[in-house]
Amino acid sequence: MRHLRIVPDDTKFDFMRFRRFSFPTSAILSVLALLAYFSLGLNFGIDFVGGTMIEVQSKTGPADLGRMRSTLNALNLGDVQLQEFGAPTDVLIRVPQQPGGEGAQQEAVAKVRAALGADVDYRRIEVVGPRVSGELLTYGVIGLMLAILGILIYLWFRFEWQFALGAMISNVHDLVLTVGFLAIMQIDFDLSGIAALLTILGYSLNDTVVIYDRIREMLRRYKRLPMHELLNIAVNATLSRSIITHVTTTLALLSLLIFGGPVLFAFTATMMFGAILVGAYTSIFIAAPLLIYLGVGEGREMTAADDDDQAAETPAKR
Repeated sequence: MRHLRIVPDDTKFDFMRFRRFSFPTSAILSVLALLAYFSLGLNFGIDFVGGTMIEVQSKTGPADLGRMRSTLNALNLGDVQLQEFGAPTDVLIRVPQQPGGEGAQQEAVAKVRAALGADVDYRRIEVVGPRVSGELLTYGVIGLMLAILGILIYLWFRFEWQFALGAMISNVHDLVLTVGFLAIMQIDFDLSGIAALLTILGYSLNDTVVIYDRIREMLRRYKRLPMHELLNIAVNATLSRSIITHVTTTLALLSLLIFGGPVLFAFTATMMFGAILVGAYTSIFIAAPLLIYLGVGEGREMTAADDDDQAAETPAKR
């Protein structure tokens, strides 16, 4: 049975030579991402700051955002945000947290309904209090930290400490750049954003572990091969699998981005950037070459059997 090959079996692209450029580039981008986070901050959604989200649909044709905005601003409810999504008749209204607890939030909803009248249908109303929103943010951050710690422990037992540290640095790199992207683009960061970050961790880890597993296999077989050549062979051997995975994931995310509507937009956009763009780059140009600087493969001893393996053909791609 023949397997699908996106990349020829004899591909020998020298990925490791780009480490002299990828590491400084990633360091600069990480600093810029942190600066964007501390200067711009994240655009926390209703889940984390509290408030009310109202989804309405105009009955009289395309929604007049200008008129609706002026009508709602006259209610003195704070910075009310309106966003058109999907069809021209659909509008998403965000009312900030009102002082006075849940009763004040319900009163704000009543004012909005009275102001907009019978010209719109109310498709969804979500109210989140300040206590609930604070707990959600705290638990979300704790969950993210526990996931990172769990990944470190898992890799430490499955591989060596150098592999665990390399994967950990790569995953943190992905998260930092993704958070910077969210800060610059001011995409709503709510519970779906936490879910996206956790998914990026798992997705990037899976891609990295596949490459690391191949590297570990080759370290046992090739004792004399220079480390940068061994890494190049391992990355080239898993290139077809990586391309197929990223292409299929991209197609799925594109469909969600186009047809998923505003509810899935933040999750999908975050995944597109963090998993597809950054994750693919990190697995090849950061995670693999990091092993050189972490001392993987040093002190390998050569046996007579290894001489025969060294002259043998490079293992076929997976």
